[in-house]
Amino acid sequence: MLRGRAVTLRPATAADAPALAAIRAQPEVRRWWRGGDDLTAAVTADLADGDLTVYAIEHDGRVVGAIQWYAEDEPDYRHASMDIFLDPAVRGAGLAGDAIRTLVRHLVDEHGHHRFTIDPAAANSAAIRAYAKVGFRPVGILRRYERGEDGRWHDGLLMDLLADDLAD
Repeated sequence: MLRGRAVTLRPATAADAPALAAIRAQPEVRRWWRGGDDLTAAVTADLADGDLTVYAIEHDGRVVGAIQWYAEDEPDYRHASMDIFLDPAVRGAGLAGDAIRTLVRHLVDEHGHHRFTIDPAAANSAAIRAYAKVGFRPVGILRRYERGEDGRWHDGLLMDLLADDLAD
């Protein structure tokens, strides 16, 4: 378990899938985190992905989201990438930033990572602002990066963070 100022990150389990699926079903989350018609199956698939580490984000004793990471282990390109989603009911309380800081510190201290990437949709201005508060900086637009539920391709924004740039 990883403890932040207000959140606890713990390895997500199959028992968390229904709660995480319910959060992903919220329109404000589903817009950015799709997953088909069966979100419980989508969460379960993420949990089973051996290249991905998924943590449940807990606040005040309940699951309020998830944060996940995977590593590029090629020595000359080594870095960690992450994604996060949070229950809209707890947004604005700094929990996402706390979760990201907690995970980054863990990845620096325990895994020796020095660089981190995140790739929100270019139109997801709330997420981009939250990531910038932690220290992520825009690197560039990933043109036609992700197919949306509307069937069209949408741009992403590649952002990165160096361990030394992590903001408190």
